[in-house]
Amino acid sequence: MKKHKVRQSGWWAVLAATALAALAAGCGSAGGPAGGSPVGSGPGAVSGTGEAPAAGQAQTIRFAEVIRSIFYAPHYVALDKGFFDEQGLKVDMVTAQGSDKGAAALLAGTADISLIGPETSMYIFNQHGDKHIKVFYQLTGVDGSFLVGRPSSVPFRWQDVNGKTIISWRPGSSPQMMLNHVLGRQGVKESRVLTNIAPQAMVGAFRSGQGDYVQVYEPLASMLEQQGAGRVAVSLGEAGGAYPETAYEATDSYIRAHPDVIQKWCMAVHKATRWIESHSPAEVADVIAPYFEGTPKDLIAKSVERYEKQHTWPDNPVLTPEQFAILQNVLVEAGTIKPDQKVPYDAVVTPDFAEKAAAGR
Repeated sequence: MKKHKVRQSGWWAVLAATALAALAAGCGSAGGPAGGSPVGSGPGAVSGTGEAPAAGQAQTIRFAEVIRSIFYAPHYVALDKGFFDEQGLKVDMVTAQGSDKGAAALLAGTADISLIGPETSMYIFNQHGDKHIKVFYQLTGVDGSFLVGRPSSVPFRWQDVNGKTIISWRPGSSPQMMLNHVLGRQGVKESRVLTNIAPQAMVGAFRSGQGDYVQVYEPLASMLEQQGAGRVAVSLGEAGGAYPETAYEATDSYIRAHPDVIQKWCMAVHKATRWIESHSPAEVADVIAPYFEGTPKDLIAKSVERYEKQHTWPDNPVLTPEQFAILQNVLVEAGTIKPDQKVPYDAVVTPDFAEKAAAGR
């Protein structure tokens, strides 16, 4: 296994105030990702405005993932198989616990690249600030969450969700909006959706008896099921269809200053996606297990299999105008943007790097 820095909280404790100020400047106070503690700079990290490393040295990239989930398996494969190393990149990774915090870190200049929901780019653009963030590689092509209910032998029916309580994600987040979209599509109008519980506390709240359902990602869905604490009722990825849930993003200024880094990043991740396609879930589990300490490999393999079944990782990593339109329609439906706040595709998406990676260039 390749050694990379993997930290859950180190950066943002020191520079939270800086990043929050940047987010406020970039986002204002309306309808977007506001609040929270973002990531910051780590020991030995290279500045995002940065100087190139000395010849023969890897360039350190400060990276913030939105949450830790098997949903992002290609990223962990790229780390462990050395695909970033092959490109001369050293990844210093933290878990931001939310797209709002990952976006705040980009705006503050305390992260170079974040894996977050692409809706954050639109929220920030609509605040008309002097900083913008742009999607350069789409990692996932469907929603990755599962609706987990209480253990039951009764077959799941959408109509049974009426009158029930669902523990979901913060308002305006990608999983929360997809849940809203699917509930509407299925005619569920009388459920209560809780959006004020922190991501890391959602499973604990469900275990303690709060809510009838909880919306979680793998491996938590399979873990709850394996431990007899819940039953996977439905995949929201399958129920919702094509949806660009998560993407790698950077500020437009960083992309302009470091196009070589962005291209190398895309090449590494795309190679990892192809590697997953040619290996079994058990083999993938062997590779990514170090990033999920305490999770049995058979459960990781089951999670990978579930995600492969719903075609989570697209062969084409470009966020296309068609997919972008789907995303904007979901945002309008959720009320996080108004119809007249739809954003031009080119303002928040730069497809060239992903196109070259897919073409092997």
